[in-house]
Amino acid sequence: MGLTKQYLRYVASAVFGLIGSQKGNIVFVTLRGEKGRYVAVPACEHVFIWDLRKGEKILILQGLKHEVTCLCPSPDGLHLAVGYEDGSIRIFSLLSGEGNVTFNGHKAAITSLKYDQLGGRLASGSKDTDIIIWDVINESGLYRLKGHKDAITQALFLREKNLLVTSGKDTMVKWWDLDTQHCFKTVVGHRTEVWGLVLVSEEKRLITGASDSELRAWDISYLQEIEDPEEPEPKKIKESSPGIQDSHEAEDGTLEMDETPEDRILTCRKAGSIMREGRDRVVNLAVDKTGRILACHGTDSVLEVFCILSKEEIQKKMDKKMKKAKKKAKLNSCNEEEEDLEVNVKMTLQDEIQRVANIKTSAKIKSFDLIHTPQGELKAVFLLQNNLVELYSLNASTPGPQPVRTNRITIGGHRSDVRTLSFSSDNIAILSAAADSIKIWNRSTLQCIRTMACEYALCSFFVPGDRQVVIGTKTGKLQLYDLASGNLLETIDAHDGALWSLSLSPDQRGFVTGGADKSVKFWDFELVKDENSTQKRLSVKQTRTLQLDEEVLCVSYSPNQKLLAVSLLDCTVKIFYVDTLKVRWLCLWDGALIATGSADRNVKIWGLDFGDCHKSLFAHDDSVMYLRFVPKSHLFFTAGKDRKIKQWDADKFEHIQTLEGHHQEIWCLAVSPSGDYVVSSSHDKSLRLWERTREPLILEEEKEMQREAEYEESVAKEDQPAVPGETQGDNYFTGKKTIETVKAAERIMEAIELYREETAKLREHKAICKAAGKEVPLPINPILMAYGNISPSAYVLEIFKGIKSSELEESLLVLPFSYVPDILRLFNEFIQQGSDIELLCRCLFFLLRIVANEDIHIYSVFLIAMAYVESGSLILRETLNISSILGL
Repeated sequence: MGLTKQYLRYVASAVFGLIGSQKGNIVFVTLRGEKGRYVAVPACEHVFIWDLRKGEKILILQGLKHEVTCLCPSPDGLHLAVGYEDGSIRIFSLLSGEGNVTFNGHKAAITSLKYDQLGGRLASGSKDTDIIIWDVINESGLYRLKGHKDAITQALFLREKNLLVTSGKDTMVKWWDLDTQHCFKTVVGHRTEVWGLVLVSEEKRLITGASDSELRAWDISYLQEIEDPEEPEPKKIKESSPGIQDSHEAEDGTLEMDETPEDRILTCRKAGSIMREGRDRVVNLAVDKTGRILACHGTDSVLEVFCILSKEEIQKKMDKKMKKAKKKAKLNSCNEEEEDLEVNVKMTLQDEIQRVANIKTSAKIKSFDLIHTPQGELKAVFLLQNNLVELYSLNASTPGPQPVRTNRITIGGHRSDVRTLSFSSDNIAILSAAADSIKIWNRSTLQCIRTMACEYALCSFFVPGDRQVVIGTKTGKLQLYDLASGNLLETIDAHDGALWSLSLSPDQRGFVTGGADKSVKFWDFELVKDENSTQKRLSVKQTRTLQLDEEVLCVSYSPNQKLLAVSLLDCTVKIFYVDTLKVRWLCLWDGALIATGSADRNVKIWGLDFGDCHKSLFAHDDSVMYLRFVPKSHLFFTAGKDRKIKQWDADKFEHIQTLEGHHQEIWCLAVSPSGDYVVSSSHDKSLRLWERTREPLILEEEKEMQREAEYEESVAKEDQPAVPGETQGDNYFTGKKTIETVKAAERIMEAIELYREETAKLREHKAICKAAGKEVPLPINPILMAYGNISPSAYVLEIFKGIKSSELEESLLVLPFSYVPDILRLFNEFIQQGSDIELLCRCLFFLLRIVANEDIHIYSVFLIAMAYVESGSLILRETLNISSILGL
């Protein structure tokens, strides 16, 4: 039996060319004690920390697979909460850059994250319409809030009260009592999706933004503030409802859906509206930490900034208005004294919330963040939709303030999608070109070393010697650049339409172009005398033209330069002799192959001997956008709109490897001359570098890994385990079944099985010793020996301690009930020893909740719970909760 062919594995090496991706938001972060200098931006599955002053990337918070959708810094500035498209949340330390805490509870992308004032709790909203409150310190979920009918857009904690207010695309604003975990008020005054909300004026006013040009202001009055504290309790209860209208319709016609009057905590009545200049929907609405500056923007490039006046400023303005009104009234009635005049002056919402300025950015705004400096200056940082970050400063205290752009991060990426990539001959430099610029990157450092303005580029290559580059443009021009100076040396009108393809000849003396004008043109390099210098410079001249019947989409030389392959718009590929430009029909050329990829999602491998199709491979789930052979081999890569890069063997017609990482369709790729590197570009604005390792790749193992990955994805899509008392489809626990929780549950089951086996062996050993009348050595389990020769019960405890806090409850939830009695008996043993009381309490109370309807002696379990309580590790509220669950 012959040896199987081995391949070398390609792995992801780096992501570059990206300043910030579009699905997440930009936030200021505190690093090294400095505020207003560093920002965190989403970058596909990673988070980049940028230094605005230097324009440098100083830290990368490494993600796993899914794209970042939401960022929120903690109040102490030491951590950053990151939400992902799959519904997971990770808490990163900004000191170490590590994410040690992971929360899995949502089934769809995270759309909102917000810490409470102390940073101990985190509220997350998602496209799955749920809100989950997480205990950051204990690394566990507290409860799930259900009520919205569409994606959550914002969630805010109130500082002084244990309340939460949320908004959603279902047009609703909901108020939640976190003590009882229920919605006690729903404001339905909006007719369109509510995209943002903020609390201002010491949480006495709520500002909401929807899909129109109106910012709605709502006055908030709390029940305890309406009541008279000196009234007797019965009277307060009896008369509290008239203080809050029983009617469900407010004065302005908007509706409020409340619970019973006794359950009301506050009123929320519309106070007025502020009209925005923009006519489109509100994309982001935010307020700075001082609560004084309010800002919002739509789908355009303008940020509207408002100032919220303080009580003193409002009173001062009111006095000034009153004085002016009295003076006017005195002039109108000269026979009356000033003090006898009665004037009625009212402050409008526009007087309390004043427009300060508009900040116009260089492109459409994706997100922004505000910070107030100690000097009283407002800083606004923007993540723009063209892969750009800009910082503006504004002094809101001065009359007629003008925003000033102070910093800009541009060099780290292109403004539009990269449509062509090339490697230099020494594998060191990478060329990327887009609609307006060419960038040269150092492959080892991934730093941009040269940026040159160009027309819309479609194809490119390094001229032999790597001192010049040639690009083909959408207008049919050839542009020749000098890399040392970054100057455009020459522009040539090569084609009447788009120049779709370039191919450097193997002898490196010229190249061929194909364009939309149905022609293929041959070019040679030459040296010409520069008009501005005595030295000669590189130029090109056209030598021949091949006219065809259809638009040319791609051209490529054969390795020996005898043949030229031309793909046409009519889905055909023609092979020409280079010397005679005649169509090739038959030529004995051993081992000659050509591979083609198409929008039909197939890759076809052809033999050049007879022009027959050796194999047709279904390669991608969408159009095949690019195909490149690894030099000096019959291995090739394909890139598709399905966001995947695949490697193939053209000899055996086998799929070797799939490279996943891009989050949007892939436009192009390039393979280095050595074959050690692959670079790709995508609509997600990122460039990705893939490196060939020395690790051998076995196809059978690769297929097995693919099946495991598919299984893990199927686990996440399965229905969550039902709990007694819940209806199908409802899950009020905060966790979510993942492959990690399944593996953790398997470890618990294996530990219990080992405990049972070792306990049975111990009983048998005692019986043998008793029958023999002497001690017989008991063989030690190798697993227990690896843990330091511990007991089987201690091994079970070690397994529980090794499970992540955020995965503990969900791991217990998927455990079969047959293991629960053994766990409870072991817990009783552990608590007698005083071991890890808090961990055991948490596990016990969760088990009591999920097995309350099972065939188990609940009273005995409750006695164990009382033992926990007597140990002083639990508060009375937890005891009462368990009592109510058990019905005792």
